[in-house]
Amino acid sequence: MTATTPPRTVTEREARQVAEAAREQDWRKPSFAKELFLGRFRLDLIHPHPLPAHDDVQRGEEFLAKLRDFCETDIDPAVIERDARIPDAVINGLKELGALGMKIDPKYGGLGLTQVYYNKALALVGSVSPAVGALLSAHQSIGVPQPLKMFGTQEQKDAFLPRCARTDISAFLLTEPDVGSDPARLATTAVPDGDDSYVLDGVKLWTTNGVIADLLVVMARVPKSEGHKGGITAFVVEAASEGITVENRNAFMGLRGIENGVTRFHQVRVPAGNRIGPEGSGLKIALTTLNTGRLSLPAMCVGAGKWALKIAREWSAVREQWGRPVAQHEAVGAKISFIAATTFALEAVLDLSSQMADEDRNDIRIEAALAKLYGSEMACLMADELVQIRGGRGFETAESLRARGERAVPAEQILRDLRINRIFEGSTEIMHLLIAREAVDAHLSVAGDLIDPDKSLSDKARAGANAGLFYAKWLPRLVAGPGQLPVSYGDFRHETDLSGHLRYVERHARKLARSTFYGMSRWQGRMETKQGFLGRIVDIGAELFAMSAACVRAELLRSRDDHGPEAYRLADAFCRQARIRVDELFERLWTNTDDNDRKVVRAVLDGSYEWLEQGIVDPSGDGPWIADATPGPATRENVHRSIR
Repeated sequence: MTATTPPRTVTEREARQVAEAAREQDWRKPSFAKELFLGRFRLDLIHPHPLPAHDDVQRGEEFLAKLRDFCETDIDPAVIERDARIPDAVINGLKELGALGMKIDPKYGGLGLTQVYYNKALALVGSVSPAVGALLSAHQSIGVPQPLKMFGTQEQKDAFLPRCARTDISAFLLTEPDVGSDPARLATTAVPDGDDSYVLDGVKLWTTNGVIADLLVVMARVPKSEGHKGGITAFVVEAASEGITVENRNAFMGLRGIENGVTRFHQVRVPAGNRIGPEGSGLKIALTTLNTGRLSLPAMCVGAGKWALKIAREWSAVREQWGRPVAQHEAVGAKISFIAATTFALEAVLDLSSQMADEDRNDIRIEAALAKLYGSEMACLMADELVQIRGGRGFETAESLRARGERAVPAEQILRDLRINRIFEGSTEIMHLLIAREAVDAHLSVAGDLIDPDKSLSDKARAGANAGLFYAKWLPRLVAGPGQLPVSYGDFRHETDLSGHLRYVERHARKLARSTFYGMSRWQGRMETKQGFLGRIVDIGAELFAMSAACVRAELLRSRDDHGPEAYRLADAFCRQARIRVDELFERLWTNTDDNDRKVVRAVLDGSYEWLEQGIVDPSGDGPWIADATPGPATRENVHRSIR
């Protein structure tokens, strides 16, 4: 029996230091969302709504037309759901279409689509099959193309990008059986072997695309030694390399066609020329890649919202209860209104964030994170409401509906498929902390040393002086602003008046900044432990961002005579709904059960409530909670498969 290797242990402080070192430290460009959290409503950064270039639109629309035809004629989502596999013919068709290279520069054989049109393509393909959308997104948003585009050498781009554009599928490997959102504990190693190669050992979990991938981006820890800085480092690895074994193809409650597995590395030799960036820069590369890569998830959430609205509209008009269509009953109508208004707002957030990413005039790290967080949460709510609107038919599978002669509407499937988005690429809880860290960056920059226990008295004195100067200028600006003037934002006042919603955003951005300051003053160094408070701060910012985006999009559509009155009404409906949520979140900042919840949790963990678990039978199987990931040779069959 093989002895297991104990998991790598790190202190909480060490984990924070690793995460902090991977952050982009500077803000070289303006950020609408960052300013919003600081109480400054910089509408000028997003209005007038930025627009794509004519050539980008033409190229994007031409591809979308081809992709739509392919989705309608070549993808059978029922087959993918039934067989839990995307047919090779579909993947080969996507390759021929150029879909693997949507974001890759044409000089490497790609299509060179903008972020806006890449996301439109993902929304389209994800609406017919979320599993196919996940394959394309994992390949391009976090797989080999994006990190090479941003950090690769010219030699690496020449060698790998043409393959990724047309023939080779890529995957991203960071998570391990005992390592999730805490990369400081990463156990996979890449040991230098002379000057020309590294040797990889370790196990990676949940490797999306890993079962069929040709190329891998692998995060591994390089030991510190003479001539080697060490640290978590990124590598491009050939999936066919000797010593790589896909030990399991994982199965999930949704996305049943996803090619996600467990990958073992045993003495895998990787050329030094395949290292992306310097040693120790792997996490920074991963996080920077995700700044735009995260936008792929809300893209598919937008597609899901559009589909949910279509089904809700069609079904609710024909299904009668008590003498009239169910849509005319207020309880159902409220759900339809929520789906319609929220879909409009999500598309507004996505398109605005994507266009800002394309223009590269703004730092969108917070915007992209908010889009991912807000999109994944709201899409799940919309899908759940659709299931409720459909009633028993919403709970019934599409195949069962078809078998008894009704329209095969996969409402329950979309609910299952969307659920992972609240976990993918940063869980909701981690996104709250990540965004909160960025949102309080200005405060920590001037006052962080005051609450750092390792800083000297002289450091704290300097920090106190700097903080005094900063807050003397900043706090008075949070007292009053344009949101208190009835005439502000008059260019949003038409048949439907959106100006009041923008005044609300301006006032509550200042209130949000004051609340953040009060929290820091109250808890100081313990602020980072107040995850309930920080989560609500972020959720308020997300709602205010979505309100702003919805209003700006409505005005854009009005100015272009493109369903302007309808867009204004949808934006108004969304803002009215969002304001209720914002008011509740502000109330819960200070009136909540956080302290009592912590007491209950401690009692649960110490066994005080085990008596409450009596009277059940646990159907779980035997085995460890976390699988053994001890490095070594594979003992299981390689289930990697090639697309034929």
